[in-house]
Parts: sequence; structure tokens; C-alpha cells
Amino acid sequence: MKRRKLNVFSLSFIDCICCGLGAIILLFVVVNAKSAIRRDAVTADLRAEVSRLKDQVLDGKKNLVEARNTLLQTEAERVTIQGRSREVIEMLHEKKVELADRDTETLATKAHTNRLKADLKSLEAELRRLKAGAKTPDELGARLHPFPGHGDRQYLTDLKMGGKRIFILVDASASMLDQTIVGIIRRRNLKNTQKLRAPKWRQVVKTIDWLLSQLPPTSKFQIYTFNETARPLVQETKGVWLDAGDVDRLNLAADRMHRLVPEKGTSLLNAFKAIGEMKPPPDNIFLLSDSLPTLGSSKPWQTRVSSKKRVRLFKEAIQRLPARVPVNIILYPMEGDPLAADAYWRLAKKTKGAFFCPSGNWP
Repeated sequence: MKRRKLNVFSLSFIDCICCGLGAIILLFVVVNAKSAIRRDAVTADLRAEVSRLKDQVLDGKKNLVEARNTLLQTEAERVTIQGRSREVIEMLHEKKVELADRDTETLATKAHTNRLKADLKSLEAELRRLKAGAKTPDELGARLHPFPGHGDRQYLTDLKMGGKRIFILVDASASMLDQTIVGIIRRRNLKNTQKLRAPKWRQVVKTIDWLLSQLPPTSKFQIYTFNETARPLVQETKGVWLDAGDVDRLNLAADRMHRLVPEKGTSLLNAFKAIGEMKPPPDNIFLLSDSLPTLGSSKPWQTRVSSKKRVRLFKEAIQRLPARVPVNIILYPMEGDPLAADAYWRLAKKTKGAFFCPSGNWP
């Protein structure tokens, strides 16, 4: 009988091999599952810590953006402050220069005051001489426009109301409300009815009444008021001479003056331009004011005007005056403008007019 051939890789051997491999795979799966559970238990805290660190990093990035924005804003503010500091330094320099100019002006004012005192003494002597030969004043009924006084009061003003064409300029700016800067600021914020009762302005209104009462019956006149602009007191009479013998026009002008409210700044240049519009030109000018101008032909962008600038504006304005016409000045001095008296006195002297600084109870 032939022997069967032996095969090493029989079916039984392969089954054993597959069973062993399956047992190994099953063991690996069981071991790997347990290790995954242990790994998750060990790394849970670490994952929580990583999440917390990620949140901190995100917050840090947000804070970094805010810090950069704050830095940019701070840099912009620093540049602005540097610019303002330069402006303050320049302003301090201007103040020092202005203070030096004020010292010089003070010395000049003192010298001028001494000259005025000497002139006052000579005027007092002339007053005594005139009183000795004074005549009885005209009665009130001889005047076109009545001006009630106390008894037989007489006024030594050297204001000559002669002339065929008399032009009266009245400063109607806010500074005419009071003698002091503080008083002006306080009164300009009041109601119009309260502004009209300001003592300084009431004195100006009374002065206009007095001037109207002194007009020669055969003369012609015109009254302009000015602040930033100039305009006739009686509307629709721009550039037109009015007849002083017309009592109705006189009374209308006086009534308009009593209702006029002072306001805004002072442009003497525009006021003197109005004189040039009169045809024919005046032969006698009366100017009622309290200070040097603060404006030229237009309103400046700066709100502050130095004394030197005001003198320059005054000199520019007087160039507009007609030649050889006397300018009579009635000045109501204001605090903080010491150069006004000297400038207006020189103008009156140069044009052969009169300079008058009334007392508180005149006229």
C-alpha cells in the first residue's frame, strides 16, 4: 500500500495559526482600549490647561490691539499738546513784548498828562477871564430843539456849532454801555431796555439832544451812528443833508437816538468812509466816542486787539477824513485804553477842532 504524502501546511495548522493571530488581535484591542482610557484620564487636566492658556492668549491679543490703539491716541494727543505748547510760548513772548510796549506807553502817557495839566491851568485862567466878560445866554425859546437844563446853566466846551453842513458821528458800539471792561461785559448781556438805561449811554443821548439844540437854523446836518458799520440815524437819508430848520426832522432824529441800542465792535474806518459819501462834504464834524477802534473795514479772525493795533487802525481811519475840515471830539474815556485821549486830542488839534471830555453830569 502506497504511503500518503505528508503536507506540513495542512488545514489544521492554518486554523491554529489563524486562531493565534485572532487571539493576539483581540488582546491588542483590549489592551489598547484600556490604555486609551488611561490616556484620556491622564491628559484631561492637561487639555483643560491648554484650553485655559488658549483663552489667555486670545485675551492677550485683544489687549494688545487696545494697547496699540491707546498708544496711537496718546501719540496724537502728544502732538496736539506740543502744538499748543508752542502757541503758549509764542503768546508769552507776545505778552512780554506788549508789556515792554506798555511800559513805554506809560512813560509817554505820564509826559502827556503833565502837558495836559499845564494846558488845564491855562484853560482855567482863560475861563476866569471869559466869566468876567460873559454875556447873558439866549433864552430857551430861541432854539429850534429844546434842551431842558437846571436854571441858567452855561457850558464852556469850545464846541463851535457854526458851519453850513454839520456832520455828527456817534459811536454806538457795546463799549458805550459802561466805563469799565467788567461793566461793559455785564451790561452787553442784559436786555435792550436795561441797556438803554446805562448811565454812560444816557449821557451820550443827552449830548446829542444838546447838540441838536445848538444847531444854527439856517444850517444843514446829518447824524450817523457806527459800530462795525456806519448808517444814518434817520433811515432812508443816506448821503443826504437834512435841514436844521425842519423841527420835525430834528425831533425824529432825537427820538431815534433815544431808542438806539449800543452793540458790537468799533470800526472808525467805516464811519469816516460815510463822511466821504456826503455831497457836498461837511464843513464841521462832531465825533462822540470812548476809545480807539477795534476793527478795520471788516471783522478780523482774532478776538483780541492790542493797543498798538488799535492805534494803527485809528491812523488808517483818519486818512479817510476830508481835508481842512475841523473835527470836534467829545470823548467818554473807557478803562483799558489810555492812548485814546492822546490820539483824539492830536486829531482835534491837527484839524483845528475842539477836544472835550465831559464830566459825569454834563450836559
